[in-house]
Formats: sequence, C-alpha cells, structure tokens
Amino acid sequence: MNFGDQPIITERLSIEPMSPGDTEFIFELLNTEGWLEFIGNRNITSLTDADAYIKKILGNSSVLYWVVRHNATTDKLGVVTYIKRDYLEYNDIGFAFLPRFANNGYAYEAANALLRHLVKERDLKHILATTIPENIKSIKLLKKIGLTFEKEITIDNETLHVYSASLKELQD
Repeated sequence: MNFGDQPIITERLSIEPMSPGDTEFIFELLNTEGWLEFIGNRNITSLTDADAYIKKILGNSSVLYWVVRHNATTDKLGVVTYIKRDYLEYNDIGFAFLPRFANNGYAYEAANALLRHLVKERDLKHILATTIPENIKSIKLLKKIGLTFEKEITIDNETLHVYSASLKELQD
C-alpha cells in the first residue's frame, strides 16, 4: 500500500483516500461559494467534469486528497489535501468543507489529524500552506494547527500568503 491509502481515524472522523465513487460529493464541494471564492473555479459543471477531475488527481503522485467522513453518519464533510506545488519548496496542506458542516470543528480535527499523520508516517520536516489574504477562516485554522505566516507571494497575478511549520514546531 502507498502512503495515502490508509484511512486516518479520529474521534469523530474517518479521513479516507479520495476515490472514483466521490464524484457527486466533489461536484458539490467544488461548486460551493467558499471553494469558488477562496480556492478558485475549476470549471466543474457536470458529474462528468467531476469524474475527470478525480481521475486527474488520482493520476498525479504530487497530489493527495482525502475525503473526510463523519464516523456516525458517514456523511462526506470535506477534503484535506497534501500537494507538492511547483512554486513551493515544500508540500502544502489544505482543506475545504461543505458549508453545512462549518463551525463544528471538523476542519480543525481533520487538518490536525492529517498533519500529525504526516509528521509520523512521512517523517515530515517542513510543511507549507497557502491561502489568499481574505480567507480569514483558513488563516485562523492554519495558525491553530501550528503554522505561522512566512511570506507573501504572487502566482498567476494572485497574491497568496504562505504559512509554514517545521518538524520541531509540529512536535511541540
């Protein structure tokens, strides 16, 4: 089994590798107001587009997506990601959740569990995260899981804030 194939289980959540069966969920998530505003339009206008998006991700070893499910209800709540972006020195952790599951601590629980899993399983030395400066909720969560503001960069005419943490900071 490859890294990313095993689920990560927390008290309330099961964080499982994304699969082709997640098409309807991915379609919904990528078309939420929050995704469109803070992450960007991926032009997913049909289930066929969502299926192609999933296949593209699953075929790229630099991109790992996990779907976050509620243990009790099995509802799909959101995703957490681990991506090696060309413009960043280290891998990037990310998250996005359906609006109806916001403000329940799920994003924190899932992102924190993934981060701790990466430290343990990948012997992670450094992690980054990027967000647009206007995404106050994501910035708050990044700080809560132990990342701090590092710098501002411009990619494709968009300003991004880069947050980071070293292994020592993550273990504290």
